[in-house]
Amino acid sequence: MPESHIATKMRWSRADVAALLALPFPELLFRAQTVHREHFDPTRIQISTLLSIKTGGCPEDCGYCPQAAGYETGTKAGRLMAVEAVLVEARAAKAKGAARFCMGAAWRSPKEHDLDAVCGMIEGVKALGLETCVTLGMLTGPQTAKLKEAGLDYYNHNLDTSPEYYGKVITTRTYQDRLDTLEHVRDAGINVCCGGIVGMGEDESDRAGLIATLASLPEPPESVPINALVAVEGTPLAKAEPIDAIDFVRVIAAARITMPRSYVRLSAGREAMTDEAQALCFMAGANSIFHGEKLLTTKNATVNHDEALFAKLGLKAEQ
Repeated sequence: MPESHIATKMRWSRADVAALLALPFPELLFRAQTVHREHFDPTRIQISTLLSIKTGGCPEDCGYCPQAAGYETGTKAGRLMAVEAVLVEARAAKAKGAARFCMGAAWRSPKEHDLDAVCGMIEGVKALGLETCVTLGMLTGPQTAKLKEAGLDYYNHNLDTSPEYYGKVITTRTYQDRLDTLEHVRDAGINVCCGGIVGMGEDESDRAGLIATLASLPEPPESVPINALVAVEGTPLAKAEPIDAIDFVRVIAAARITMPRSYVRLSAGREAMTDEAQALCFMAGANSIFHGEKLLTTKNATVNHDEALFAKLGLKAEQ
């Protein structure tokens, strides 16, 4: 593929992305860094904080998720948080440098009275001067319109993996269900946050399939979280082999090349990564992270560690 074509290509096949993933590592990083610098300041990282506003008790069977009601993981089901309690967390996140506040609820899809409460949270967080993002499961068209009216900036709904591998991880909702929700979000004029998880037993072809699907959506997601599986005891994927660090960096680089204007977020799994692996991810075009000691229910790198790493690498939070 001609290098001049890399940043402008609109449709990416699985074979296209597989060819990127197979490049010699220095060449892949060079291409990713070149594309990244055309669209972003390589020394700036967008900081988000993620809060579980309703934990556990989810009826879905996602094989990686400790919040699924059918798995014995020690995660207790809780009620939806009160609006003011969420705003306390949002203020603390802003004080620590977050620019975006993300709220996640363990639902298959939200009930209308719960959606009203979430809209109140969105309005309150927006009033603090933070960008807002929620992940609430599947949505209808009217529900996305309601979130838009409340001022929602981003909706997160991950594809998780390739269409071909998806059924080995989740059976309670289809890939098309996910695509339908993304279409509703787009139609409402809300920015899309959509990525996936690697290290779930998929092969390199499936990783290529995930990135190709994301990059070839009618409009690529504005935010692309790439997660390394956090294997939780009690879930079907508890014994999954961790993804090799270099292979993970390759996925980050492929996401950057194929979605040049998107924020690529280094998401779950950072707590187990070395500083060197994270540095390579930033070199490969990752320019967003989650700040805070917890991601919904799993551990994340500490704020102090992130600040020390940023200082070591000469990186700064995007304002």
